[in-house]
Amino acid sequence: MATELWAIGLVIFATLVGAFGPILLKKASEKKLSKISSLMKNYHLFGGVSLYGFGTILFIPALKGGDLSILYPFVALNYIWVSLLSVRFLGEKMNSMKWMGIALIIAGVSFIGIGS
Repeated sequence: MATELWAIGLVIFATLVGAFGPILLKKASEKKLSKISSLMKNYHLFGGVSLYGFGTILFIPALKGGDLSILYPFVALNYIWVSLLSVRFLGEKMNSMKWMGIALIIAGVSFIGIGS
Protein backbone atom coordinates (compact mmCIF):
# COMPACT_ATOMS: atom_id res chain seq x y z
CA MET A 1 0.00 0.00 0.00
CA ALA A 2 1.35 3.40 -0.95
CA THR A 3 1.21 5.94 1.83
CA GLU A 4 -1.02 8.85 0.89
CA LEU A 5 0.00 12.43 1.47
CA TRP A 6 -3.12 13.27 3.50
CA ALA A 7 -2.21 10.50 5.97
CA ILE A 8 1.27 11.96 6.48
CA GLY A 9 -0.25 15.42 6.93
CA LEU A 10 -2.76 14.12 9.46
CA VAL A 11 -0.02 12.39 11.45
CA ILE A 12 2.07 15.58 11.50
CA PHE A 13 -0.97 17.57 12.64
CA ALA A 14 -1.76 14.91 15.28
CA THR A 15 1.77 15.18 16.68
CA LEU A 16 1.44 18.95 16.88
CA VAL A 17 -1.90 18.74 18.70
CA GLY A 18 -0.59 16.00 20.98
CA ALA A 19 2.54 18.01 21.80
CA PHE A 20 0.46 20.62 23.61
CA GLY A 21 -0.54 17.86 26.06
CA PRO A 22 2.84 17.61 27.83
CA ILE A 23 3.09 21.40 27.92
CA LEU A 24 -0.20 21.60 29.83
CA LEU A 25 0.78 18.63 32.02
CA LYS A 26 3.96 20.47 32.99
CA LYS A 27 1.85 23.50 33.94
CA ALA A 28 -0.47 21.17 35.88
CA SER A 29 2.47 19.79 37.84
CA GLU A 30 3.25 23.25 39.18
CA LYS A 31 0.02 23.24 41.18
CA LYS A 32 -0.62 21.35 44.38
CA LEU A 33 -2.04 17.91 43.57
CA SER A 34 -2.37 16.42 47.04
CA LYS A 35 -6.17 16.43 47.31
CA ILE A 36 -8.93 15.19 45.04
CA SER A 37 -10.51 18.64 45.07
CA SER A 38 -7.28 20.21 43.79
CA LEU A 39 -7.13 17.62 41.00
CA MET A 40 -10.71 18.38 39.99
CA LYS A 41 -9.89 22.10 39.66
CA ASN A 42 -6.66 21.58 37.74
CA TYR A 43 -7.75 22.56 34.24
CA HIS A 44 -4.22 22.24 32.88
CA LEU A 45 -4.30 18.57 33.88
CA PHE A 46 -7.57 17.89 32.06
CA GLY A 47 -6.48 19.94 29.06
CA GLY A 48 -3.16 18.14 28.82
CA VAL A 49 -4.68 14.68 29.00
CA SER A 50 -7.40 15.70 26.51
CA LEU A 51 -5.00 17.11 23.93
CA TYR A 52 -2.65 14.17 24.29
CA GLY A 53 -5.59 11.81 23.75
CA PHE A 54 -7.02 13.85 20.87
CA GLY A 55 -3.65 13.70 19.10
CA THR A 56 -3.71 9.93 19.46
CA ILE A 57 -7.29 9.72 18.15
CA LEU A 58 -6.28 11.77 15.09
CA PHE A 59 -3.54 9.23 14.40
CA ILE A 60 -6.02 6.36 14.01
CA PRO A 61 -7.72 7.45 10.75
CA ALA A 62 -4.32 8.29 9.28
CA LEU A 63 -3.41 4.61 9.58
CA LYS A 64 -5.99 3.83 6.88
CA GLY A 65 -4.02 5.96 4.44
CA GLY A 66 -0.66 4.28 4.59
CA ASP A 67 1.85 1.85 5.97
CA LEU A 68 2.52 1.89 9.69
CA SER A 69 6.25 1.58 9.00
CA ILE A 70 6.09 4.92 7.16
CA LEU A 71 3.63 6.79 9.38
CA TYR A 72 4.81 5.79 12.85
CA PRO A 73 8.30 7.36 12.60
CA PHE A 74 6.56 10.72 12.17
CA VAL A 75 5.49 10.38 15.80
CA ALA A 76 9.10 11.31 16.62
CA LEU A 77 8.18 14.83 15.50
CA ASN A 78 6.41 15.07 18.83
CA TYR A 79 9.83 15.54 20.47
CA ILE A 80 10.53 18.49 18.18
CA TRP A 81 7.17 20.12 18.84
CA VAL A 82 7.50 19.70 22.60
CA SER A 83 11.01 21.17 22.57
CA LEU A 84 9.93 24.21 20.58
CA LEU A 85 6.68 24.70 22.50
CA SER A 86 8.49 24.45 25.84
CA VAL A 87 10.71 27.33 24.77
CA ARG A 88 7.70 29.40 23.77
CA PHE A 89 5.28 28.61 26.60
CA LEU A 90 7.47 27.48 29.50
CA GLY A 91 10.51 29.70 28.97
CA GLU A 92 12.90 26.77 28.68
CA LYS A 93 16.25 27.22 26.98
CA MET A 94 17.63 25.34 23.98
CA ASN A 95 21.32 24.52 23.79
CA SER A 96 23.42 23.16 20.93
CA MET A 97 22.92 19.53 21.98
CA LYS A 98 19.14 19.93 21.89
CA TRP A 99 19.31 21.55 18.44
CA MET A 100 21.52 18.69 17.25
CA GLY A 101 18.98 16.21 18.57
CA ILE A 102 16.22 17.97 16.66
CA ALA A 103 18.34 17.89 13.49
CA LEU A 104 18.90 14.14 13.93
CA ILE A 105 15.19 13.52 14.38
CA ILE A 106 14.42 15.47 11.21
CA ALA A 107 17.12 13.55 9.34
CA GLY A 108 15.82 10.22 10.61
CA VAL A 109 12.21 10.93 9.65
CA SER A 110 13.44 12.16 6.24
CA PHE A 111 15.39 8.95 5.67
CA ILE A 112 12.26 6.91 6.40
CA GLY A 113 10.33 8.97 3.84
CA ILE A 114 13.06 8.72 1.21
CA GLY A 115 13.45 4.98 1.76
CA SER A 116 9.82 4.21 0.98
